[in-house]
Amino acid sequence: MAKTIQAIRGMNDCLPTQSPLWQKLENAVKSVVSAYGYNEVRMPIVEETSLFSRAVGEETDVVSKEMYTFEDRNGDSLTLRPEGTAGCVRACIQNNLINRDEQRLWYMGPMFRYERPQKGRYRQFHQCGVEVFGLNGPDVDAELIMMTARLWRELGINEHVRLELNSIGSLEDRASYRTALVAFLEQHVDVLDDDCKRRMHTNPLRVLDTKNPDVQAILGDAPRLSEYLGEESKAHFAGLCELLDAAGIEYTVNERLVRGLDYYNRTVFEWITESLGAQGTVCGGGRYDGLVEQLGGKDTPAVGFAMGLERLVLMLETLELNDVRRSVDVYMVTAGEGTMMAGMKLAEQLREQVPGLRVMSHFGGGNFKKQFKRADKAGAAVALVLGENEVADNTVVLKDLIGGTQETYSQAEVVTKLVELV
Repeated sequence: MAKTIQAIRGMNDCLPTQSPLWQKLENAVKSVVSAYGYNEVRMPIVEETSLFSRAVGEETDVVSKEMYTFEDRNGDSLTLRPEGTAGCVRACIQNNLINRDEQRLWYMGPMFRYERPQKGRYRQFHQCGVEVFGLNGPDVDAELIMMTARLWRELGINEHVRLELNSIGSLEDRASYRTALVAFLEQHVDVLDDDCKRRMHTNPLRVLDTKNPDVQAILGDAPRLSEYLGEESKAHFAGLCELLDAAGIEYTVNERLVRGLDYYNRTVFEWITESLGAQGTVCGGGRYDGLVEQLGGKDTPAVGFAMGLERLVLMLETLELNDVRRSVDVYMVTAGEGTMMAGMKLAEQLREQVPGLRVMSHFGGGNFKKQFKRADKAGAAVALVLGENEVADNTVVLKDLIGGTQETYSQAEVVTKLVELV
């Protein structure tokens, strides 16, 4: 017997029993972003490798350790996208979107990172991202946070997430702070692990984000980034906090919050949960005002966020919020000469007359008992039964599979009854 082929480690199938919950989440995301007037953009999953090394940063873990990179037949270096912002910026520059007007965009799809698979962290994972170009005030930062807060309410998880905020200032602010932070870390180099020692000279702000408890202990005495912010950065952050306060959105200012990618500036934020153990961040984002220019466009303010869909699905399951609409509303049961074709014709009429109605026809024969068993397994609320007598009389038996009652109606009447029951 030939060896069966398995899915690649860390890249998972989404089975029919799982897809309804994914659809529930995706539909909630689409509904919320549409309510704010944002438009969908779709980018390729493969880009030139240089896009991510320039945008995300050569020294980040994403670029240095985690990207799926390969050469195509022309010898060009290509990469499966590890995140969505860089590709969205590239698309806007290439298609001259930014030069024409402000843009409020969203996207959804698979991303790829080569890392150790674990619960809530996979090699192929899915993100929804929202990006805004051309607006530089704290008002749009606040709207993005309000948008995510609305999504949590829609999903019923708002009591299980908390918001952390910070301002990492401008490039000039961080340059001054970086000097002071490196000087501090060099005084405690004996406490730093190898990862922190590497980051101390490549991306020292990432040391603030370490999970090493020994390093965290000394960081309490480290210089504070807020003391190095310029007046513009302070005013921007104060404006954001004022807007969130007015909107009634609770938050904590976490001065160690820096995010993992190089392109961020000023506002950074994360939504965190304690419901998923170590994988606590379900959404993160912030400003990246210099990225468009860095990738060849004109100087353009920008802000956005991304959320991991696997973690949100896992959270809904963990909190037992995974109730979803049944996949079938009506199951068509037929038995007798000429009833199958009549059942298929009636099913087509119902789909046309009741938009959104999901009708499954039984195929493969079998007695009524077998067909009703299939209807129950499909999760149908109603069975429509056509025998030879019903076909002759142009009637149909409607059986309520939840209540257990059944009645006979004309085929014209059954439409009205289905609208009431389903």
